[in-house]
Amino acid sequence: MKKSNRLTIYILIAMVAGAILGYVVHVNAEQPFIDTFSKNIKLLTTVFIRLVQMIIAPLVFSTLVVGIAKLGDLKSVGRVGGKAMLWFIAASLVSLLLGMVLVNFFQPGAGFTEIKGDATEAGKLVSNTQQFNLQQFVEHIVPRSVFEAMATNEILQLVIFSIFFGVATAALGDKAKLIVKGLDAVAHIILKMVGYVMNVAPLGVFGAIAAVIAAKGLDVFIFYSKYLLYFLIGITLLWLILLTVGYLILGKRLPELLRQIVSPLIIAFSTTSSEAVFPKLTEELEKFGCKNKIVSFILPLGYSFNLDGSMMYMTFASIAIAQANNIHLDTGTQLTMLLVLMLTSKGIAGVPRASLVVVTATCAMFKIPPEGIALILPIDHFCDMFRTATNVLGNTLATAVVSKWENELGPAQTSVES
Repeated sequence: MKKSNRLTIYILIAMVAGAILGYVVHVNAEQPFIDTFSKNIKLLTTVFIRLVQMIIAPLVFSTLVVGIAKLGDLKSVGRVGGKAMLWFIAASLVSLLLGMVLVNFFQPGAGFTEIKGDATEAGKLVSNTQQFNLQQFVEHIVPRSVFEAMATNEILQLVIFSIFFGVATAALGDKAKLIVKGLDAVAHIILKMVGYVMNVAPLGVFGAIAAVIAAKGLDVFIFYSKYLLYFLIGITLLWLILLTVGYLILGKRLPELLRQIVSPLIIAFSTTSSEAVFPKLTEELEKFGCKNKIVSFILPLGYSFNLDGSMMYMTFASIAIAQANNIHLDTGTQLTMLLVLMLTSKGIAGVPRASLVVVTATCAMFKIPPEGIALILPIDHFCDMFRTATNVLGNTLATAVVSKWENELGPAQTSVES
């Protein structure tokens, strides 16, 4: 059995075990014991969340710098890059807005209250969230020190520094090859650490589920059923939007393109990793008629800047967690969160559960308890399957559309030219 499948099974087992233990405590114990039990068992969740937060800064810095640096001289590919970024930004905004609209319409987190210390603490959370305004957003953008940004997990400031660092590295060309190679190694090490951290996820799930059900009973599972159902509605709508725009540009060749990428879509869906299909997707796009020079530029760029399914999930999950904690986010704050996610989602590699890292950082930035991420983790694997396949579809369409715009889209080939 694959390691990723084992982890999913362990998470599901932990969810069931936590539910059983929590329910036993809920129906048999007195309220003082329930309060103490919930507080102590959540320490398992705290350990998991802190481990996730530990890898945020180095993950963002290394992946984003390497992604930009490998593009080479940005001026030499300005035209193609500009068209690609036009698609990426438009698709990102549509995805983020769709997630925001649906989560406000369906309210999947409404009626579900996460366990908090007391009413005073909850009031402070709401107050701090409402105080997050334009001035604070600007202050979050520009770092005074990159080391301060790393130490305090100011993810947005780190993104800004990484962009400057990556562009400067690319401008130096051969002189910076050693730095790029070193940071590439660092990125792979951090991604390996992500796998190690996820091994602790079952304990985090066990603690979160046991604590919640001990206090609230089995009604908590209403949240999961609504959450997954509404997310799938969102993914369906996003596919319809992407395919409609794709048809308007590619015309009758769209069905041919979809047939070409069936295999990569299935692999991405089953493995929850868009990176796993990168070589196969490159091959299929060239067979479809996209020129190698376009594919080799757009596809890697898309893997860092065009994760449509993940971005829709980020606004959906972040606001749902706020709803689950009875934290009201006004429209202005939600739009600010959307802009934050627009930036912080860039450069995160298309690996399993990378979206959770961004959601955790964003929740912390907006004073939303990041422990809420453990509440959605039991069903995150199923959400990840659909958002990963959506990421692959989005990058496929981006590559084909830019090829069409550049008049570089040729007829389908029976084999890839050498």
